[in-house]
Amino acid sequence: MDKDLFEKGLAKRKATLGAAYVDKNLAAADDFTRPFQEAMTEWCWGFGWGDEALDPKTRSLMNLSMLGALGRLHEWETHCRGALNNGVTKDEIRAAVHVIAIYCGVPMGLECFRVARKVLEEAGEL
Repeated sequence: MDKDLFEKGLAKRKATLGAAYVDKNLAAADDFTRPFQEAMTEWCWGFGWGDEALDPKTRSLMNLSMLGALGRLHEWETHCRGALNNGVTKDEIRAAVHVIAIYCGVPMGLECFRVARKVLEEAGEL
């Protein structure tokens, strides 16, 4: 493991998803899942999110679009919260869901709106 890349990734992951969420996931890791948590933090968050060519807001919008296209709604919900942390507005989330509905189908758009409503209500945005 590249310790510097892991630490960079850990900072990016906490900034987007919140320290409490990340700490809870890392604390729940055991001998079976810890290597994955470490690799994901290093690779996805350190290498991927650590590349400053794209700002976190843009990455969040990209993630929402890709996760919506893949139908990964549990992760979509997590990254919807992260998108708000990264400065994505309610209107920008709405626009992203419109794109998802156009390219991935109306049923997926409806599901993303359902999840976005829950996240936005919890955040006091609705």
